[in-house]
Amino acid sequence: MRVFPAWADYLGLKDAQISGMDFAPHSAAERYREAVDFIKNDPLSLGALVTTHKLDLFASCRDRFDDIDPFAALLGETSCLSKKGDRLVCHAKDPISSGLAIDGFLAPDHFSDSKGALFAMGAGGSTIAISWHLLQKTRGPDRPSRIVISDPSAARLDHVREIHRQMAPDIPIDYIEIATVADNDAVLTGLPARSLVINATGLGKDAPGSPLGSAACFPEAAVVWELNYRGDLVFLEQARAQAAGAGLQVEDGWTYFLHGWTQVIAEVFDIQVPTSGEGFQTIGRIAAEAAKPAS
Repeated sequence: MRVFPAWADYLGLKDAQISGMDFAPHSAAERYREAVDFIKNDPLSLGALVTTHKLDLFASCRDRFDDIDPFAALLGETSCLSKKGDRLVCHAKDPISSGLAIDGFLAPDHFSDSKGALFAMGAGGSTIAISWHLLQKTRGPDRPSRIVISDPSAARLDHVREIHRQMAPDIPIDYIEIATVADNDAVLTGLPARSLVINATGLGKDAPGSPLGSAACFPEAAVVWELNYRGDLVFLEQARAQAAGAGLQVEDGWTYFLHGWTQVIAEVFDIQVPTSGEGFQTIGRIAAEAAKPAS
């Protein structure tokens, strides 16, 4: 809420204001529909950024959207609502923003050189988008040797499985319904070195804790990505504690946050926002400065 006004000033978005709508995870469908109807009918509401509720909001409000972009239709989620004239448009920006983030920190040809796997904990919209990006056949051999996705919800795993089925992947994918963090710990022990391990559960931000137990051991030279950038960030601290000894590359969710928000801002306000170089670095500096707690 402090960052957006600073970005709006930098990007020349005169008189633009941000208003929040808070929902408990997996709220009633009617609550999502009320929010979308308000945005659709209010002439001063230009759009929305959707965070935790991407899947639930899409499922509850699909009939409210006049247009649905191809990513949203494939993934069954929305991270962005915008207006084009009198039409409310539903977008899924995560495939773009997650791809920009991954390609920014992962070494070129990482998977083709390492033969590492992808282990994503959490079967929500972020994991769907990340796996979509890394499964693209245009990446050639630079794709994970194997993908493992874990979640306590069988329904969410089935949703991801169906999306992958439509993509006809030629890479083995395992969908693991977990009961405790020990189940995730067990997956870690079977991963090859230099695998990409991701916390996409929301634990550490939307709820306290980590999807891993205190005794979990990351694979040697793994790339560990915490999608969160704020909260108690237990998973991030677990990775940092093992970084030196295991040769880990540890990434937090700050750049992902920057891409996620700026992709939506570009869509809602129909402007160009830089995704790399000095312009993107400036956006990051503005956000970091604006986010500092008041002294």
